[in-house]
Amino acid sequence: MNRNHFAKSTRMIAELLTGLLFAILVVAQTAGESSLYYDVSQEVTLSGTVSAVLIKPAPGMIMGSHLLLATVSGPVDASLGRWGLVGDGALWVTPGQQVEVTGVMKTFKGKQVFMARTVKVGGHVYTMRNEYGIPVSPQSRQRTAQKGESL
Repeated sequence: MNRNHFAKSTRMIAELLTGLLFAILVVAQTAGESSLYYDVSQEVTLSGTVSAVLIKPAPGMIMGSHLLLATVSGPVDASLGRWGLVGDGALWVTPGQQVEVTGVMKTFKGKQVFMARTVKVGGHVYTMRNEYGIPVSPQSRQRTAQKGESL
């Protein structure tokens, strides 16, 4: 088999796999995951006291870390995403601290979860997700800090 034929076959397989992955993502979003779709126009800001910090989710919770908050409206499960408590520039809070959390309330497996985009603690704002609801990685925080920008 010559190299040119092998390169064409490899490229065709890569293109097919990319198309398949895209199709799977579209189907997954429309088949129930759309309830987690993040709409920045629906954002609200909640104030509360941290009652617990969960590095790993409890059974039945959405993946990632969580803050359990005591608010005037009752308890709130605030999802911080996969990297909310990980890496340089990550959120650092302890139970008893007052926080302001901006995000969107969603339903996941029949339970309300607050998809946190930002968390404000003592005047410092930590970004958990971008405006599309995608969790911000430690690498993104680091690159943004190096450029002197804010997320």
